[in-house]
Amino acid sequence: MAPEVLRRSYGPEVDIWSAGVILYILLCGVPPFWAETEQGVARSILRGVLDFDREPWPRISDSAKSLVRQMLEMDPRKRLTARQVLAHPWLQDAKKAPNVPLGDVVRARLKQFSVMNRFKKKAMRVIAEHLSAEEVEVIKEMFALMDTDNNGRVTLEELKAGLARVGSKLAEPEMELLMEAADVDGDGYLDYAEFVAITIHLQRLSNDQHLRKAFLFFDRDSSGYIERAELADALADDSGRADDAVVDHVLQEVDTDKDGRVSFVEFVAMMKAGTDWRKASRQYSKQRFKSLSNSLIKDGSISMAIR
Repeated sequence: MAPEVLRRSYGPEVDIWSAGVILYILLCGVPPFWAETEQGVARSILRGVLDFDREPWPRISDSAKSLVRQMLEMDPRKRLTARQVLAHPWLQDAKKAPNVPLGDVVRARLKQFSVMNRFKKKAMRVIAEHLSAEEVEVIKEMFALMDTDNNGRVTLEELKAGLARVGSKLAEPEMELLMEAADVDGDGYLDYAEFVAITIHLQRLSNDQHLRKAFLFFDRDSSGYIERAELADALADDSGRADDAVVDHVLQEVDTDKDGRVSFVEFVAMMKAGTDWRKASRQYSKQRFKSLSNSLIKDGSISMAIR
């Protein structure tokens, strides 16, 4: 999200910014602007400080960094156009680059970027398994309401109609994103388990009791912390092993007090963190208006305008 989107005044230049964010992630595996809250992300975007010091940036060419920097230019008037991006030396010289097997590197970085969602999804699955009989009954009723053809799965059209019936204000693109995220097996439908995950997501994980149960599932020794070995178990792939770099990345992002383990408070912060960009934009706009109003009142401009 470009900074001018937060300020509610933007044009086609935002697409170059978005492409620049994607390029940054492809090159290093993490987003350029990050925080544990929506407002924190918004502030990070508005600061516009790019980190080219952390690994693997020291090993990435100056030409690549130059392109990323110009695509993530804060001032949209100075940002590269699409034509200028395509004409940039880093893209023009692509055929001259050494033929090294980068596929595995890129895959590893994308895996690192997505692993946080995997951990959260696993926690949501644990929560779903610990729902009370009453909560399960409500979700079953919702699922039956949306599954209009009674085939045991919900299509995007059924989801749209069902959410509309229960008074949801989600726009169509948001419903499509929600469907895509929840459809774990990618068959274009939501089975009951996938639907439960959506329901928990829409409830914004407001029940701390559910979060406590999920935390205790990972905290196998009941120490009050998810230790590194326990986190590795949670992030293990089908072979039963977890990538050390991935575990380190999750700890780096979630372990805010840097004691090498995840407390319940840190776990809750991770689970409740989101990217509600419209909310962040509204909050920023309100803060900006309030700040402007206060300064106008302080210098007497408002009272002068009223007179």
